[in-house]
Amino acid sequence: MKQFLLTLSLVFSSQADWKQWRGPGGDGHTDAKLPTQWSESENVKWRTPIPGKGWSSPVIEGDQIWFTAAFETPATEAEAKERLKKNTGGVPVYVLSKVRLHAVCVDKRSGKLLHNIEVLVKDEPQWVHKLNSYASPTPIIENGRLYCHFGAYGSACLDTHAGKVLWRNQQINVQHENGPGSTPILWKNLLIFHMDGSDQQFVVALNKETGNEHWRTKRSGTMHENPQLKKSYGTPIIRHIKDRPVLLSPGSNWLYAYDPANGKELWKVEYGGLGFSLVPRPVTGHGMIFMSTGFMRAKLLAVRYENTAKPDIAWSYTRSVSTQPSPLLVGDELYFITESGGLVTCLDAHTGEKRWVERIGGNYSASPTHSNGRIYFHSREGVTTVLQAGREFKVLAKNQLEGQHMASAAVDGNALLLRTDKALYRIETE
Repeated sequence: MKQFLLTLSLVFSSQADWKQWRGPGGDGHTDAKLPTQWSESENVKWRTPIPGKGWSSPVIEGDQIWFTAAFETPATEAEAKERLKKNTGGVPVYVLSKVRLHAVCVDKRSGKLLHNIEVLVKDEPQWVHKLNSYASPTPIIENGRLYCHFGAYGSACLDTHAGKVLWRNQQINVQHENGPGSTPILWKNLLIFHMDGSDQQFVVALNKETGNEHWRTKRSGTMHENPQLKKSYGTPIIRHIKDRPVLLSPGSNWLYAYDPANGKELWKVEYGGLGFSLVPRPVTGHGMIFMSTGFMRAKLLAVRYENTAKPDIAWSYTRSVSTQPSPLLVGDELYFITESGGLVTCLDAHTGEKRWVERIGGNYSASPTHSNGRIYFHSREGVTTVLQAGREFKVLAKNQLEGQHMASAAVDGNALLLRTDKALYRIETE
């Protein structure tokens, strides 16, 4: 297992492209030498105003940066009132009469807008939470193909060279309640994603060449009878466990493990309490999976899968646990930040013992990034706080840009790509 992780790390460090959410390993790590200081006028190589609205993170292959965006036609007040009669939740939402879902491309060297391609259209789409967007899941790019996923509104594959949609699938539906949030992953010839709605909950895999459904597995664990407490927005990861690939898939109340080839459930671990509307993506290390259980009283769980007959909870932590940004594992320390107030916690990853808890301020949806002993936290207020990773709390810099940071960062070479609600920035030391 250790040799596998070492080989995996070497492969990831040699890759220049940032093809998926949170980078090559899906865990927020890069070995780039990123800037620590910038502003609207300092260390900005280019700034490109971007069309539409969306919180998906940029992905990069070759000279192209891609992300998704939504173009919204609001519903009338009467239409919204009628459709919201079906809303059993109490969160603030907004309603559209139509949404056009696009893939947008920017040249990574010049910042020039290259493509703005409509990939899907949906009339009378479900409402979404005021903090969410219709284009929040991050696409994946691989060998000239961009795989876009928009939850119940559909999935599509785009030829990035020709700018042509190769396939669409709008046949898979759930009631999200708060809009789409789960990001897909690629494994071999499959595009895999969660569909955890208030009405039904399952994981599905599409053939990446055709868009046809390859397998679908219903969630088997017991959940609360209230439909609002069944929904979730998690993103899976694949890791090798006992010499086989395993799809680690957090849903409401349970962490599941599946065979990615056919969707067969291998095992599941209950959180030991109510957990739903889960957003953070798990990270792994030291033979454990580290994950947040989502809303209500969030817990940070360390689920042990090595040196045990059956996966179980090694330790848990319950104070100021993240409900939106993903955790970050750096060596023996685990870091996470609260959605509101910017309270950062550092734990011993082996035991769950608290190292420190400090407030940096702000509110957070984006997941953090680690580079060469530095941790980057991006607030909704447009502030990136750079911390020194380690057992002592140390702020290295605070950097302000215009607009909101909702999307997680991407990395190209030694440059940081930041998407705000106003523009895409290339941050790079000259």
